[in-house]
Amino acid sequence: MAIDVVVTGALGKMGNTIMKAVYNHPNTNLVGAVDVKQGDSVGKIIGANLDLLVENDLANVLKEIKPRVLVDFTRADSAFNNALLALENGIHPVIGTTGLTEGNIEHLHVMCEEKQVGAIVSPNFALGTVLMMRFAEEAAKYFNYVEIVEMHHNNKIDAPSGTAIATAKKIGNSLSKNPKEAKDQPHNLLGKVIDGVPIHSVRLPGLVAHHEVMFGGKGETLTIRHDSISRESFHAGLILAVEKVINLRRLVIGLENLL
Repeated sequence: MAIDVVVTGALGKMGNTIMKAVYNHPNTNLVGAVDVKQGDSVGKIIGANLDLLVENDLANVLKEIKPRVLVDFTRADSAFNNALLALENGIHPVIGTTGLTEGNIEHLHVMCEEKQVGAIVSPNFALGTVLMMRFAEEAAKYFNYVEIVEMHHNNKIDAPSGTAIATAKKIGNSLSKNPKEAKDQPHNLLGKVIDGVPIHSVRLPGLVAHHEVMFGGKGETLTIRHDSISRESFHAGLILAVEKVINLRRLVIGLENLL
């Protein structure tokens, strides 16, 4: 039986592509769409024969439709409140929004345990990104110097990206096993340092989502890079998350923990 899904942030670029992914996959059923502006035809937005309108009252939509999963790609504050509302109603949230605070995450952990309803928070749903992070974590065991460059479209609000921060934390853990030299890496360039790893953010029109991890050693460099050329790169990972979350009774952070 297909999984009923409601998508919030429906009129945004990510909301648009996520609705297409949910609508077109045989294991998921798009039953609701929510955004601050209501009345738009979902069928017209995604180019499908679908009699569904965008609503602006999430609480009412969840009460009336009772989906199994809520997919949220809004802003951090909205995503957190939407997730709480979903959990209160026994609905599984899948959150792709970045910028949630540690307090937000801890609150969701506790609520998932109390309600015995699973949820997923992931900074990136591209499967290639998960592999990039895994490869970078392995490479970090053998290099003492590393920097990350993340590049996104100019409308992305947060910087560094959630993916870059997550990658830096994984690499930082691996670098800590290396000689002291790793901790003496100079950080005098523009950017932010996470767990000893410098991250440089670029925001330009024409970009989608690009992450580059560059390692340096004596006489050599190693670059591991992932490029999302279009937002369709997030489809497979998102559907995977929707399929997995309905069997969870806890909060899972990161798509890599579902593979």
